[in-house]
Amino acid sequence: MQALRLILLTATASAILTMPLVAAGQPANPIDPSVSPPEATANVVSPAQIDAAIAKLPDLAKDMLARTHIPGLAISVVRDGRTVYADGFGVRRVGTTDAVNADTVFQIASLSKSLAATMVAHQVGIGTVAWDTPVHKYLPWFALNDPWITTHVTIGDMFAHRSGLPDHAGDELEDLGYDRDQVLRRLRFVRLHSFRDEYAYTNFGLTAGADAAAAASHTDWATLSEQVLYAPLGMTSTSSRYKDFIGRPNRAAGHVLVNGTYEAKYQREPDAQSPAGGVSSSANDMARWMSMVLQGGMFDGKRVVAANALLPAITAQIVSAPSQAPAARASFYGYGFNVGTLASGRVSLSHSGAFALGAATNFVMIPSLGLGITVLSNAAPIGAVEALGMDFADLVQFGVVTRDWLAGYGALMKPMSAPTGSLVGKSAPEHAAPARRPDGYAGTYHNDYFGDLVVEQRGGSLVLLLGPKHTEYKLAHWDGDVFTFAPSGENANDGSISKVTFTMKARDHADKVDVEFFDSTGWGTFVRRQ
Repeated sequence: MQALRLILLTATASAILTMPLVAAGQPANPIDPSVSPPEATANVVSPAQIDAAIAKLPDLAKDMLARTHIPGLAISVVRDGRTVYADGFGVRRVGTTDAVNADTVFQIASLSKSLAATMVAHQVGIGTVAWDTPVHKYLPWFALNDPWITTHVTIGDMFAHRSGLPDHAGDELEDLGYDRDQVLRRLRFVRLHSFRDEYAYTNFGLTAGADAAAAASHTDWATLSEQVLYAPLGMTSTSSRYKDFIGRPNRAAGHVLVNGTYEAKYQREPDAQSPAGGVSSSANDMARWMSMVLQGGMFDGKRVVAANALLPAITAQIVSAPSQAPAARASFYGYGFNVGTLASGRVSLSHSGAFALGAATNFVMIPSLGLGITVLSNAAPIGAVEALGMDFADLVQFGVVTRDWLAGYGALMKPMSAPTGSLVGKSAPEHAAPARRPDGYAGTYHNDYFGDLVVEQRGGSLVLLLGPKHTEYKLAHWDGDVFTFAPSGENANDGSISKVTFTMKARDHADKVDVEFFDSTGWGTFVRRQ
């Protein structure tokens, strides 16, 4: 009887949910009763409102350049399967008149993850792999710091950042010059967090999942990208190889702020984490990709990716940011996509990309409106691309910009670019204890994750050498057996200071050294080998 009552109640509720909700003479209800309840929204968006939002994009872009002094950016918008806006603003490199246009190629950084997810979805659709295929099946040499997890962690786990690897594990190895294979093989030494119930963003975890899909396809990742995504979509300016980006005549140089002025000072080479951050593309090409995603895997009337294989990637798989208050919406991550709910109640798909050495990118898609925007820039992240995306999303949904998104995102980004190290902002002790003889510190130290760390004596000073390319860090004395150096690379913000502490086994002979900057995954201690 209870079961029958439940069936009747369910049937009644279903009928009510599909009945017209407005009696004669009453104002129209903004909720479309023909739409299933999970997809319904009370936010009504007219075509004219979308038209008006698109028309305002040139002014929004010019205003953003004026407020931030970013050298250049490019924007594209898709609507109902068509590119309806694409343009560039500013210059590709400061000090030149080389204008950005919709075909200028940018390094898109972590937007690569979303493209990579659609590539894997293609392979899932044709049966080469599944989202729940264990990585170990096609990368039998790959291991994590737990035998059971090693054999069970899946491609989907890696793309949802739920493998247990800590945040950004492996990035510091890439900075030191380790290649993709070397980084992936060293992840086995990293202590894991909880498996499948904790979100932690990892470039090299996702890269391992992507490489497993490529291995199952009997090719390399960059070639697979071309075959299953870039070529079918006509993305002729897009590549997963750095050499292709650097060879493009119409490419944007990366810029960083130096004493308040943007300079093209660095060039990021991200091949080691290509699936997670190594793609380069243009606004026009990104529009073609967004169109395919928003049409459930279709492009120009042809099936590119199976809809049932793409759906898991663009729907929630793990909580990425729990609610901060009872009235606050949580954020989720799919497979390579952020999945959120906008203030209007509409679901959004999005991702940001950033290189501290000079790139910031963003896309926002609103599937219920068949609408998406990509913003690419050639400057280190300050929140500008995210702000432009949300300015546009506000205009689309509400007809007005609801807040100063640049100020909001800028405040979130500022701590990410702040210098790190316990000695930042401090002065060396006025009466510092003297250092010991340099030869007492010199020698070779080791741990399994980073390998050998060499401390050399050079003319009375000490130099620290680490990584396959023997990256050099000049040590400065601080106090007693404590020294410092200025870190460098993608993960070292300007002004950072690392403390280096030697532990003396005998009076004048160090037996280990602790390097603060390399301790984020617990591997900052090196033990003397000789």
